Amino acid sequence: MFDHLDITKLVFGRLTWDAIPFHDPILLVTFIAIGLGGATVLGALTYFRVWGYLWREWFTSIDHKKIGIMYIILGLVMLLRGFSDAIMMRLQQAVSFGDSVGYLPPHHYDQIFTAHGVIMIFFVAMPLIAGLMNFAVPLQIGARDVAFPFLNNLSFWMTASGAVLVMMSLFFGGFARTGWLAYPPLSGIAYSPDVGVDYYIWSLQVAGIGTLLSGINLIATIVKMRAPGMGLMKMPIFTWTALCTNVLIVAAFPVLTAVLGLLALDRYVGTAFFSNDFGGNAMMYVNLIWIWGHPEVYILILPLFGVFSEVVSTFSGKRLFGYASMVYATIVITILSYLVWLHHFFTMGSGASVNSFFGITTMIISIPTGAKIFNWLFTMYRGRIRFEVPMLWTIGFMITFTIGGMTGVLLAVPPADFVLHNSLFLVAHFHNVIIGGVVFGAFAGINYWFPKATGYKLDPFWGRVSFWFWVSGFWFAFMPLYVLGLMGVTRRLSHFDDPSLQIWFQIAAFGAFLVALGILSMLIQFYVTFRDREKLRDTTGDPWDGRTLEWSTSSPPPSYNFAFTPQVHDLDAWTDMKKRGYVRPLQGFIPIHMPKNTGTGIILAGLSAVFGFAAIWHMWPLAALSFVAILVVAIGHTFNYKREFYIGADEVLRVESERTQLLASHV
Repeated sequence: MFDHLDITKLVFGRLTWDAIPFHDPILLVTFIAIGLGGATVLGALTYFRVWGYLWREWFTSIDHKKIGIMYIILGLVMLLRGFSDAIMMRLQQAVSFGDSVGYLPPHHYDQIFTAHGVIMIFFVAMPLIAGLMNFAVPLQIGARDVAFPFLNNLSFWMTASGAVLVMMSLFFGGFARTGWLAYPPLSGIAYSPDVGVDYYIWSLQVAGIGTLLSGINLIATIVKMRAPGMGLMKMPIFTWTALCTNVLIVAAFPVLTAVLGLLALDRYVGTAFFSNDFGGNAMMYVNLIWIWGHPEVYILILPLFGVFSEVVSTFSGKRLFGYASMVYATIVITILSYLVWLHHFFTMGSGASVNSFFGITTMIISIPTGAKIFNWLFTMYRGRIRFEVPMLWTIGFMITFTIGGMTGVLLAVPPADFVLHNSLFLVAHFHNVIIGGVVFGAFAGINYWFPKATGYKLDPFWGRVSFWFWVSGFWFAFMPLYVLGLMGVTRRLSHFDDPSLQIWFQIAAFGAFLVALGILSMLIQFYVTFRDREKLRDTTGDPWDGRTLEWSTSSPPPSYNFAFTPQVHDLDAWTDMKKRGYVRPLQGFIPIHMPKNTGTGIILAGLSAVFGFAAIWHMWPLAALSFVAILVVAIGHTFNYKREFYIGADEVLRVESERTQLLASHV
């Protein structure tokens, strides 16, 4: 017979009261603050009785536009968490010199820099680009939705479930202390026996499956669901970059799934894939993680190259210069992104020949990237440039990203990398391209498509304030790190002995404070926009009146996007329609078949989060039960084939008649 302790251990595994950080005042205060804040939000939602509305219209929605918006909201919420880690690190480094040990103990600091990297890449950057692609791509190609609407809902909630697991590590057991790529042997069971690395593995596995499903979905959508007449070379450039991005996702994310699976086997069942025992090799992990990791950089940046192309064309009042060369440059970057991964470990003994090959391919990949910069500049040349907020983010990107690209070419030289590897110079370069490219691009895309999603612009004053705080804050925060890196200061340190370095870290902390003001300004921008939305609403047509097909629909678009499938005759489809005096037909309408909302996606993702949490804490009965439940719900959903409804002619004709009146003012 089992005694009480055996049953408790079987049910709760390694989860005990000691896992809750009662002894850490920083975490305890954070726990209380988040608990009170969460309780307040939940209470408000309950008091105003909006749970039913959120469940019916958003949580269970299969509308690609709503799913895209939820992705973006998730990314912005996680940005607050990821940036809080960043500013804590900057403050610690600014004060921790000589006899002062700062306010963060080393084990907590190590968790913070690991969580910061994981959250910013997987749960800020990835949701933001997935949201923009989900929202805009079907509208740009004339489709009513993505190819697999239910799969789209499931993909979002899998990503959100991975984020939930990361957030739970803040309060139950702690996160990994290995760095955001969790190299063995540090991530092995011998050096990380706690649950931190397990949180890392299962949160990324759950979120990675969601990303992979989303990639398959968008590839099928772009390849099979384009409007009649839209050949590959008539696709909008953002759709091209989304296609190449999702090809990279489908090719790269299975590698991440496999390598994390092998690491889990090493930790859970004692295999030796990445240890020195029994023929294992830690360098195999490094190769595999970077075979995923470097294409991931281009997965992040390519969609934003598409955003910048759309923004520059719209706010210069011109066709995009060099459309064909932009397409070919995007394809070349997609291919070359698989031939540069080893430049991340030039110092690890691969040899001169191997290092030379990967150094040369890294330099070559800068050529198509530079070609894009010139195309954007030539698009602006002699254009009627409007310095709206999306255009400001784009110009800020071009200046910032160019500097980051030049430092990347420097690091592509193996002898230079031997000197600068693992230094703060590398940290500055990485943030130079990711913040200057991905973050600025995401903000440009949000400001650009916000009126299409809502019918009114984001407040321009606070948008400009946010832009200037972000740009100035970035330069203050990361230029000192270039200097420190050239002085030989290595990254991931929480304490320094040389007092002459402190001024540089203090400048960097000031920059982080300016970025915090930029984030605050953006939150104010959203609040002011919601408060004054009727003043910001455009009553004569679309606020930006872009040049691609999505601007031919109403703002916000109806659930079905297009009542009549558009016929595409030109690359600038919407501009061509206006020149032709395009007016929608209002006869011959066939009722539109649309799938209904479903809660299966959120149920499956919730069960996946439960399974991940149970596996992290070795709660094997709960893990088995949740796994069986996942199979049952998934199989049960396959029989649910009648979830559909029809949109009748009356509703469509009303919407289309109103839209036609607006189109007349443009034509």
